[in-house]
Amino acid sequence: MGRVTSVVVGKHKSSKLALLCVALLGLAFLLDLFWASSNSPPSIYQSFISPKKIVFLPFSSNNTQPQKEGKKKDGKKRFLSDTFADLDGPELNWEKMAGAPVPRLDGAAIQIKDQLFVFAGYGTIDFVHSHVDIYNFTDNTWGGRFDMPKEMAHSHLGMVTDGRYIYVVTGQYGPQCRGPTARTFVLDTVTKQWRDMPPLPVPRYAPATQLWRGRLHVMGGSRENRHTPGVEHWSIAVKDGFFLEKEWRSEIPIPRGGPHRACVVYNDRLYVIGGQEGDFQAKPGSPIFKCSRRNEVVFGDVYMLDDDMKWKSLPPMPKPDSHIEFAWAIVNNSIVIVGGTTEKHPETKKMILNGEIFHFNFDTLKWSVIGKLPYRVKTTLVGFRDGWLYFTSGQRDKGPDDPGPRKVIGEMWRTKLKL
Repeated sequence: MGRVTSVVVGKHKSSKLALLCVALLGLAFLLDLFWASSNSPPSIYQSFISPKKIVFLPFSSNNTQPQKEGKKKDGKKRFLSDTFADLDGPELNWEKMAGAPVPRLDGAAIQIKDQLFVFAGYGTIDFVHSHVDIYNFTDNTWGGRFDMPKEMAHSHLGMVTDGRYIYVVTGQYGPQCRGPTARTFVLDTVTKQWRDMPPLPVPRYAPATQLWRGRLHVMGGSRENRHTPGVEHWSIAVKDGFFLEKEWRSEIPIPRGGPHRACVVYNDRLYVIGGQEGDFQAKPGSPIFKCSRRNEVVFGDVYMLDDDMKWKSLPPMPKPDSHIEFAWAIVNNSIVIVGGTTEKHPETKKMILNGEIFHFNFDTLKWSVIGKLPYRVKTTLVGFRDGWLYFTSGQRDKGPDDPGPRKVIGEMWRTKLKL
């Protein structure tokens, strides 16, 4: 009996030892997960928090697939695609003009003749503007401020003009990462009067918006959760500031959805340029809808809709570019696009701003870099008048050696542009 008892006791000790080992392994796994999550990068929508400095080396033209060199913590070399660095381009002479009355991020702008109407936008992540400022290119002054409708979105707007009336479609209502609205408005820029128009079938953030062949077209953007790309495409007949139909009509979906892209019409063709898939979302349970980071994919895709009402892919941008919905101007037979954001840094995962002026010739379908900005900037607002290219507002970089976003600005700059 004593021998049997000792065997049983030995088995119990072995079982306890095995269970202890399993528990220790589990604890180590949990500690590893906790360390990884605690070292994840902060939200880029915390616009005024400075991440670690990132140094980007100059563009090298010796490689067919250009790369830049850096060092890991262990001293070994690493190579990163120049997608994440500045592209070569000519230096331009920039002149600083009178700054906007307020700084704004994710605002909107429409140029009509010698006036630039600048709408809404974040002042800070916790404060949004609800008014319009006007810049006069003739005398280079700001003035004529007036209020927006109380029900109108404050950022991520879809917007286009027919030369007098400005159509404003959907967008985000409120600061942080609040929800979108489906409301639609029309502004008479002569009388400064607003009208309420039929809402979009569903709310959207930053949809591509244009007037084409007598219809107001609204495409893509982000869906109601602010993150999921929308590919839906609607249109409605409009004329002289009035909607001629009671309901929106479904059109051919856009090949790739998402917000923050340029949308233009040239020579009776509709173009959608750049953008991204994914965006920040409200943190679950947050009473202020605090922005929470989500994965984003920035792209440089270019699509054209023609007489066949079929989307065609055109040569992509020199590098991925987003946050450019009001950062463009048509100049002669070309479009110029100012700044924006590209793919996040592959190691730090920080947002990287663009400091180039991209040029696309509609006749040759070729892209080029025609200039560098005074600094990198996203969601800037662009105008072009009498050979001068202007930009104002947005969020600029931390400095020449750090392309991460920092300060929301209201500065106005211009340069003489010859194409």
